[in-house]
Amino acid sequence: MLEQSVQDVRQTEFEASPSPVRTLSRAEMERRRMEAAEDFLHGVSHSQVVAKFGVSRTTASRWHRALNAQGLESLRKSKASGRPSRLTSEQMAQIADACQKGALSMGCSGDHWTAKSLARAIEERFSVHYSLEHVARLLTRFGPARTVKVTSQGEAVEQAGDIARH
Repeated sequence: MLEQSVQDVRQTEFEASPSPVRTLSRAEMERRRMEAAEDFLHGVSHSQVVAKFGVSRTTASRWHRALNAQGLESLRKSKASGRPSRLTSEQMAQIADACQKGALSMGCSGDHWTAKSLARAIEERFSVHYSLEHVARLLTRFGPARTVKVTSQGEAVEQAGDIARH
């Protein structure tokens, strides 16, 4: 009997496990909301929208309420708000300019920026403290074309380009 069970298991084709849940882009999420809105406008029930789009009842209800209260535009994507910058756009432009010109332009001893030297310059000039990881991202965004790597100590080091290895 045990042999028969083992043989049955060997002959059974297993379904592939479902692929991991993929994160939708903002555009894909908007398209899904617009399709659900169209369904709601054509009298499709909440349960059918939940099944069709794989969302919770709460989400379907939220979409339906927004559609009824504020119209189709309320379901369109909007800019992700995120945390507001601690620097003004003019200050960011100054940092971008300094990244292009080199560290000497902001009074640093060397001409190559490191995350530490730029963080120090930003803090001294604008009284804003940023983490070394964030400053390394600023160097990547504003500096000359290059690849920047952040070490485990949070220091930006040159991969190909002109950030000093410190």
